[in-house]
Amino acid sequence: MKFRPLHDRVLAQRIEEGEEKIGGIVIPDTAKEKPQKAKVVAVGDGKILKDGKRATLDVKAGDEVLVGKWSGTEVKIDGEEYLVLREDEILAVLG
Repeated sequence: MKFRPLHDRVLAQRIEEGEEKIGGIVIPDTAKEKPQKAKVVAVGDGKILKDGKRATLDVKAGDEVLVGKWSGTEVKIDGEEYLVLREDEILAVLG
């Protein structure tokens, strides 16, 4: 896959958590919440500042991050689902 996010954007893939059971009842996929953990796959070169310099990103490929449930834009690349989001939509770096 050749995909390079532009500027301060990040390509991430949500990390599926284990099957959720409440009181022995399996929750169907349609009722499950979106996972908030994601693994960064690729990052852009950074945001261009007003003075023309480029601000580098704080995250790098391979980082596990925490994102909002409805953050970013979901895209499908080579049959896999990914999330394209701005760096400021990332809530935290895990680990």
